[in-house]
Amino acid sequence: MNKILVWSITVALAGFLFGFDTVVISGADKQLQALWHSSDSFHGWVVISGALWGTVLGALFAGIPTNKYGRKNTLIWIGVLFSISAIGSALSNDPITFAIFRFIGGIGVGVSTIAAPAYISEISPADKRGKLVGFYQFSLVFGILIAFLSNYMLSGLGENAWRWMVGVEGIPAIIYTVFVLTVPKSPRWLITQGRIDEAKKVLLLIDPNQDVNEAVSLIQQDDKNNVTGESIFMKKYRFPLILAFSIAFFNQLSGINAFLYYA
Repeated sequence: MNKILVWSITVALAGFLFGFDTVVISGADKQLQALWHSSDSFHGWVVISGALWGTVLGALFAGIPTNKYGRKNTLIWIGVLFSISAIGSALSNDPITFAIFRFIGGIGVGVSTIAAPAYISEISPADKRGKLVGFYQFSLVFGILIAFLSNYMLSGLGENAWRWMVGVEGIPAIIYTVFVLTVPKSPRWLITQGRIDEAKKVLLLIDPNQDVNEAVSLIQQDDKNNVTGESIFMKKYRFPLILAFSIAFFNQLSGINAFLYYA
């Protein structure tokens, strides 16, 4: 269990980067608009929202690299995207370049919302799954808190304070990338790729006392039980789908993003 806990916390750091990346722009907001003399609409839709556009794109297509290249490889690239975004944003000298690098970080944010919880859920025992996946959400909110504190501490560095604010994210991003190299591949993904022997090795790492052949059989049987053509939009899923949609919808409708981005 200790190994699973360490791996879960490591992967959940993607959530920390998500929260940090989302909120860190708030500290640089006024300086950037004054520096580049941007109109309110351009500043809001392009400079501030660059990461949001990337998040939408990343979340929409995250399933492709997560399934094709694996959870671990995708998580590594998330760290690379965050690192590039932080360093590139800090070195930018015009609003378009800045927005492009923020967009790259946004892609990392969007992909992390799919890849990180999927990985944690697939290495976790069923009775611990909810708690361990919850680390991702906790890390996200913790990242928001640290971003506000970081902005406050760096706000007195003069006209280039904004560069330090957005660039400091590169430190946790690089640390996360190095740490995530140490986690094993998801056994469930390995099984779907036909790499049974590798999956058995990972399953033994997770629980040396389990019958790995039985564990593999259960995962394979679970995949076979997936009904071809079944969709979340089917009538039997309507009520939980409405609940899930409503949570996300009213979260945004509350205006929380306005507070996070312009606080």
